[in-house]
Amino acid sequence: MASAVSIRHFVLGLLTQEPMSGYDVKRLFKSLNWLIDSPSFGSLYPALHSLLEDGLVTVEVVPSQGKPPRKIYSITPAGREVLAEWMDQPIDSGFSLKTFVMRLALAGSLSHTCLVEHLQQRRDQVAEHQRTLEQNAEEVDENADLGERLTLDYGLALAMAELNWLDRALARLSRPPLSVEAAEATQGDIATLTV
Repeated sequence: MASAVSIRHFVLGLLTQEPMSGYDVKRLFKSLNWLIDSPSFGSLYPALHSLLEDGLVTVEVVPSQGKPPRKIYSITPAGREVLAEWMDQPIDSGFSLKTFVMRLALAGSLSHTCLVEHLQQRRDQVAEHQRTLEQNAEEVDENADLGERLTLDYGLALAMAELNWLDRALARLSRPPLSVEAAEATQGDIATLTV
């Protein structure tokens, strides 16, 4: 089971999209900061160095006019194998939003079957979490601390919203893909409706 959130694996997944500099990787982490936290340069660069030492990435030094040279990292075939092994592991039963979001951001590296399993596993975790919160809410009496009641209410609202999103995502993924002809016909129908 994949227990810890792995910056190394997430970086490998990002590098499957395109070769990047450490700065590019840091920028992508920063864009997801509100969901997964952004690692410091003090942890990101050692992770890149470790990946390089382990032969999971290569680096090319690209000169820049008037600026320091850029180090561009690319994933190796060994790196792709390590990433695939990590992506195929189920997430621990512990409630790990950070690991879920990291894998979700790398959905392009998952097979359709693995993505559906990943979303279904998360749905099962959130549904269990919601049941626990509902039981806790039933046990809290009306004289309970306002903070406790608000926290439970907030947790329930988040769980219901996430379950709604997961159900929609799973429904979308269960539909067969449209053929080119059907997609063109659908586009034609949409164009007719908008005229």
